[in-house]
Amino acid sequence: MTRRLLDALLAAGLGVALLAGCQDDGGKPEADPSSSTAAPESTPTPATPARKPGNDRCYRLAYDDAVAPTTHRKPVPCSGEFTARTFHVGELDTLVDGHLVAVDSTRVREQLARTCPEKFAAYVGGDERARRLSMLSTVWFSPTVEQSDQGQSWFRCDVIAVESEGRLATLRGSLKGALDREDGLATYGICGTAEPGTKGFERVICAEKHSWQAVDTVDIPGTAHPTKAPAAVEEGCRDTARSRADDALSFDWGFELPTKAQWESGRHYALCWAPA
Repeated sequence: MTRRLLDALLAAGLGVALLAGCQDDGGKPEADPSSSTAAPESTPTPATPARKPGNDRCYRLAYDDAVAPTTHRKPVPCSGEFTARTFHVGELDTLVDGHLVAVDSTRVREQLARTCPEKFAAYVGGDERARRLSMLSTVWFSPTVEQSDQGQSWFRCDVIAVESEGRLATLRGSLKGALDREDGLATYGICGTAEPGTKGFERVICAEKHSWQAVDTVDIPGTAHPTKAPAAVEEGCRDTARSRADDALSFDWGFELPTKAQWESGRHYALCWAPA
């Protein structure tokens, strides 16, 4: 048996709460860009008041678009490739005891950080384990302070997948109930092109060519970020890999601990890896 302690890698999802302004033209989707890259260059556009975005729209967001305070990307046809798909549009609760609160207030941030993940879980389906093992995640956008002052109070929840550091994965088709499907993790799971932590490793969605896969998660006890794997993590990941192996006495396996930033953002579990 080969025990492999993996360096902490990028989490499958962004793991951060985004409060951003987003402009949607509310009308006809723009044509698909000629390039099929999943991370197009951002193109500055004039700042104009955003309209309430439509639901079930698709976008070609770059990673920087997803983490920027605003994005002016227009929708593209959902029949083609995209990197973000809107699954919920709602109204912000900005009225407290008869007084309006700012769109960037703690109350509004907490509403978005609570509502979009809840809607996301219902949208993509699956149990908590399946969602942890998938590359699907959610980001959300709201009006800028200036747009809010003009009376806009919408928010938008999008599903994305972080393929690798600084890059969103290309998505296709409907993502509703994606993790309820039998092939859910085989399509949207976390996979690698080589043994994680070695040269040639690249994190990819499992629909792409791969040789390793994240196959389970193990909760990490305690409240402090672990600098080494607890025994429960090693035992849990080893047992999972053994159950999948052809030879219970000789098999490869590994685990991935969360980085400190991931731990502080709420990821208190380890990923177990095994050859696909």
